[in-house]
Amino acid sequence: MIKKISVLCLGLLLALGCTSTKKDKTFVYCSEGSPSIFNPQLATDGPTFNASSRQIYNRLVEFEAGGTKVLPSLAKSWEVSKDGLEFTFHLEKNVNYHTTKYFTPTRTFNADDVLFSFNRQRLKDHDFYMVNGGNYQYFQAMEMGKIIKDIKKVDDYTVQFLLTRREAPFLANLAMDFASVLSKEYADNLTKIKTKEKMDLEPVGTGPFVFKRYVKDSTIRYVSHKKYFKGEAKIKKLVFSINTDPSVRYQKLKTGECHLMTEPSPIDIENMKSAKNVRLMKRAGLNVGYLAMNVDKKPFDNALVRQAMNHALNKSSYIKAIYLGNASVAKNPIPPSMWSYNNKVNDYDYDLEKAKNLLVKAGYKDGFKTQLWTLPVSRPYNPNGKKMGELIQADLAKIGVKVELVTYDWPTYLEKSRRGEHQMIQLGWTGDNGDPDNFLNVLLGCSGVTAGSNVSRWCNKSFASLIMKAKTMTDIKQRTSFYEQAQVIFKKEAPWVTLAHASVFKAMAENVVGYKISPFGTDSFYEVDLK
Repeated sequence: MIKKISVLCLGLLLALGCTSTKKDKTFVYCSEGSPSIFNPQLATDGPTFNASSRQIYNRLVEFEAGGTKVLPSLAKSWEVSKDGLEFTFHLEKNVNYHTTKYFTPTRTFNADDVLFSFNRQRLKDHDFYMVNGGNYQYFQAMEMGKIIKDIKKVDDYTVQFLLTRREAPFLANLAMDFASVLSKEYADNLTKIKTKEKMDLEPVGTGPFVFKRYVKDSTIRYVSHKKYFKGEAKIKKLVFSINTDPSVRYQKLKTGECHLMTEPSPIDIENMKSAKNVRLMKRAGLNVGYLAMNVDKKPFDNALVRQAMNHALNKSSYIKAIYLGNASVAKNPIPPSMWSYNNKVNDYDYDLEKAKNLLVKAGYKDGFKTQLWTLPVSRPYNPNGKKMGELIQADLAKIGVKVELVTYDWPTYLEKSRRGEHQMIQLGWTGDNGDPDNFLNVLLGCSGVTAGSNVSRWCNKSFASLIMKAKTMTDIKQRTSFYEQAQVIFKKEAPWVTLAHASVFKAMAENVVGYKISPFGTDSFYEVDLK
């Protein structure tokens, strides 16, 4: 007897050639933005991680689905020396790389791939260091090059990391996207044919899905990795349907053109709760949305001006107008759910007179002209960059600051911000590993200025000293004390206006099973299935 095809699958059948058979089971993900590249070592943004590291690659260790616990992955086990300076990883055997139309592997994963993947980011004389720009933002911002003294191949399936100092979050750092393992054999093949750049554009990994095709700003297609070492995924075909407009993504979800959409608009949340064939999931976000001021450019080199900006913005009104109450006003650069959050810090109150007086003290009694870059895509920490920009523009006009709003496509926005071309910019962060260092050091540390992750380009020696002390010890109480002190300095110096900590929502078809919201804001589909 032929089963009745669901409305959802019918929509997919018409749009993407989906069938209802298990063999050809297709899952369509409505994504909010295009990847900037297909190598997570060279990126910091969610769309790139979702399109690359979450589907195509694995790491030595990984976080449990929906949580922060570190679990074995390409490394089946490990030992740490008593002094914390040696990490020895024992690797899985018989882990297959993807076979694609552009590469056929002749060997399985081994220690050479681990050394290649980390040394490419670590050693400036490495053959692949400068390929596609050589900007390893996470690796550089976290000072991994200084932390890792050496990486030794003990044998084909044993690798040892030697550190220069204790690094409390080191193991968790290795579960982050930048630590994805690439194929050295594939790199060697590309070197022979003089097309090294394809390493990051036509990816090959060990992960659950094999890259097939990318149409810029439109679609990405994958198929399941039949020889995946953890077992083949239940989904046989995976399609990313890319659209920056959340209302369009929601319409596609309702009409059955996708199974799961990311970053729903706050205005659609209530409707989603009662919509037929739609299931809404919610989780407190491990995130912060902020307005960064470039301290390398006048007038934001003056702390009084930065403090004035903080007093001038009516943040509570943004929570109502943009997040529709599904967020809280941010006063610290880390979210309230994260350990070491300093609740004793006093936020800047909304006070236009204070803002004007500070501008007078700074020598700008008549205000000034500036630019604000607004987010071109919906992000968990800011669902509507354009509207946020307009509200900020209106608030700053009240103190004589005339703001021109500027934006770019997502990859360009990120690249230009890394180079510090902006004056003010909207950005935000979702935690990668559950450690405060991932926020305070990556986004505000001095090494992040060079790496490009610190877009305020603020380097404060007292702040940096506290962060260094915190990350080189394992006692949580001591670490907490240093991080709390660092937050006080941050607030006084005001390189950002901290805007919001937003709740995270995911909307999906009712027949989606096995999906878990990641605390890190990324989407993985290995454990997902369709009823």
